[in-house]
Amino acid sequence: MTRFLLLSSRAEDIAADGEYAAFLRFGGLRAHELERVRMEQASFLPVALDDYDGVMVGGSPYDASTPEEKKSPAQRRVEAEMSTLLDEIVDRDWPFLGACYGVGTLGVHQGGVIDRTYPEPISAVTITLTDAGRQDPLLASLPDSFDAFVGHKEACSVLPPDAVLLASSATCPVQMFRVRENLYATQFHPELDLPGIITRIGVYRDYGYFQPKEHDEVVAGVRGADVWAPSRILEAFVRRYGAT
Repeated sequence: MTRFLLLSSRAEDIAADGEYAAFLRFGGLRAHELERVRMEQASFLPVALDDYDGVMVGGSPYDASTPEEKKSPAQRRVEAEMSTLLDEIVDRDWPFLGACYGVGTLGVHQGGVIDRTYPEPISAVTITLTDAGRQDPLLASLPDSFDAFVGHKEACSVLPPDAVLLASSATCPVQMFRVRENLYATQFHPELDLPGIITRIGVYRDYGYFQPKEHDEVVAGVRGADVWAPSRILEAFVRRYGAT
């Protein structure tokens, strides 16, 4: 039976529930096929990887580049536990897909540099596949270029030494990479459609992504974006690794 694990770290229920619903919808999964763990609430280790076909990680308000002394106890715990889990995931080349926060977690774990060199405001940007991306099975149904929603204060400025760059944008060179054969991380959000990003704009209006008074302007800026392609990555991940 198909079963995936979604690791979430969004403390706000409306954002966490919306994220879970999006992974269900775009992954073509039913509720019993996608178990969700709210990492910010309590310790989530140990994880029995053999109980799942793959692990997915949603976005997060946590930034890996935040100085250690300014991180909350919850963030420090989540980061330590994610690192422990990634030790096993990488060692076993276990199917993994991290959306946005995946770059921070997998990137740091694999020796990349995550800093504030390439932030992107909440918007739709054009993602372009590399030659390796065009050949990757997870991206086979996507065009060479497509629009996707982004919104992040940090990004990967130096790719992990053993990672394969799969996609870039004009304002953020590392938009997607792969480690080994089965571990993927995206900077953009493959799970976000227009209603989803509008909800998050409201939830995170006071988190420093934009000035609160700019809320309506930010919402107006994402309206009309055609982001039909990124969700195919979730569909492809589930199809490739799900039990048959």
